[in-house]
Amino acid sequence: MATQHSRSAARIMMAPAVILLLGWMLVPLTMTVLFSFKKYLPLRGGDLGWVGFDNYIRFFSSSAFWPSVQVTLVIVGGVLAITVVFGVLLALLLDQPMWGQGIVRILVIAPFFVMPTVSALVWKNMFMDPVNGLFAHLWKFFGAEPLSWLSEASMQSIILIVSWQWLPFATLILLTAIQSLDSEQLEASEMDGASPLARFIYIILPHLGRAITVVVLIQTIFLLSIFAEIYVTTQGAFGTRTLTYLIFQRVLESQNVGLGSAGGVYAIILANIVAAFLMRIVGKNLDS
Repeated sequence: MATQHSRSAARIMMAPAVILLLGWMLVPLTMTVLFSFKKYLPLRGGDLGWVGFDNYIRFFSSSAFWPSVQVTLVIVGGVLAITVVFGVLLALLLDQPMWGQGIVRILVIAPFFVMPTVSALVWKNMFMDPVNGLFAHLWKFFGAEPLSWLSEASMQSIILIVSWQWLPFATLILLTAIQSLDSEQLEASEMDGASPLARFIYIILPHLGRAITVVVLIQTIFLLSIFAEIYVTTQGAFGTRTLTYLIFQRVLESQNVGLGSAGGVYAIILANIVAAFLMRIVGKNLDS
């Protein structure tokens, strides 16, 4: 049992890491909020003074604000749906005994370690190029006209690229959860005559509830700030401009760090709203 002395010693040893982590988080956040109330043009005079909520009003009243929020939520929802559904299916498949199981698992998980920019470039040039891409050759093989993915199906293309990168993460978490399932439950249900579909619905899927919750929460946090894939592929064109990319464009066009900082605050507010919604809807699984 931990004594008062040992707990005090643990707090003292953890204090430097906690202070560093808080500083790492709070200093940029404080500077963002500070700059959001200023007209700060680093290439045209620097700090031009306080403007109050003018940056917030300008950013919010922009005609591109709400469409960018909608695009962000659509991409997040699409990627979550694909990664959760196919993650469960892949986890069930990888849990089955097979030859070279370890190698197969490594190959399935490998895309998660590819940088987003590299992943987007590979998909853009190797798969989705309307002339020399793999999809174009497949379309021609079946006698169909090749599709210009990034202009004609831009949203679907972004969701596909991001899903490919995040699917291994979901698969790994869900596979770990499946392997923690008591095999005696499945054996007993099989002896009672339950079909594979019934075993999945009534035993495996409820057991995966907490793992699915973790996947949804963690992926949502990162997907709300998606940027690299869009910058490399469409650069915000064809209806793929997310809130993060809109902030980048506003800062680049106006060179106004204050305007971009106001957009950053809006992005933080959106992330907290989505996180609170998810915690209320799916976070209950963590308490069960």
